[in-house]
Amino acid sequence: MKIGVIGGGSWGTALARLLADQGHQVLMWVHEPTLVEAINGTRQNNVYLDGIDLPENLVATNDMEEAVRGKEMIVSVPPSHVLREVMTQAAPFLSDGVPIVSATKGIENDSLMLVSEILEDVLAPRFHPFLCYLSGPSFAREVATCKPTAVTIASYNHRLAVKVQQVFSNGYFRAYTSNDVVGVEIGGALKNVIAIASGAVSGMELGLNASAGMITRGLNEITRLGVRMGANPLTLTGLAGMGDLVLTCTGGLSRNRTVGFKLGQGMTIDAILSEMNMVAEGIKTSRSVHNLAQKIGVEMPISEQVYQVIYEGKDTRQAVTDLMSRPLKAELGGWM
Repeated sequence: MKIGVIGGGSWGTALARLLADQGHQVLMWVHEPTLVEAINGTRQNNVYLDGIDLPENLVATNDMEEAVRGKEMIVSVPPSHVLREVMTQAAPFLSDGVPIVSATKGIENDSLMLVSEILEDVLAPRFHPFLCYLSGPSFAREVATCKPTAVTIASYNHRLAVKVQQVFSNGYFRAYTSNDVVGVEIGGALKNVIAIASGAVSGMELGLNASAGMITRGLNEITRLGVRMGANPLTLTGLAGMGDLVLTCTGGLSRNRTVGFKLGQGMTIDAILSEMNMVAEGIKTSRSVHNLAQKIGVEMPISEQVYQVIYEGKDTRQAVTDLMSRPLKAELGGWM
């Protein structure tokens, strides 16, 4: 197949490499012209995925029309805060009936839209039946080095999900299908926020008990919001929920956990961001979750503390104290 990948960050590059490894002709749109030249010249993306060799059938371009026009599948991987802008650029060049696979995780700050809602807002209705969403526990570097990985492909169109599942799956990358788009997207977006909290616990050296509690109660929050928005709660116990949450909260490659770890060590968010060249989606998503939870009336105490630490300068240890001193309740007292 001729496949266009929109986004040349670590995850976009890893997925492009995966598809090229399957024998497909992959053209990857990259925002930075100098990085395009470097990728095509050195066969590596040393800015976002250094040390990983890229096959000859993966080519980078800065021309959106070239990346999108005439392709048999599009994979959309921009960061969530630029997704609307980037896919608006891509829209005029999309072919009818072509699968559009989104691998972006997050919630738009101003509109509070999920990725699926953003794409349906940007793209004409005739493209909507061909949208699907890839999520699950999948560090880019491990996918790029062919480590065994399992993910979920969610779509309202079952035949489309199966087709995309077959394109992506191979001996080291296994895709499952789901019809729960909302659940898969909520899990993928909110795990980044909880990972910041989990990282902060580790940065403060509060112990494994605290880490386990943070992950478990974080999953409770994610499920509570997901169910309120129409998700199947079982989705949040699967790859796109618990699987992605555990990986992002515990894995050393997690950018969001790293942000939390440094917050727990006493660094400011501005100092942390000044050191990063890649996006930690949980930073912006924490603001979206704060506003969304208030809008629809869902209690999310961990996410709220993450928001206050990042956007209001709250001390991380005070945040833990406030979480531990909340009124006592039953663990399974219903979604509210």
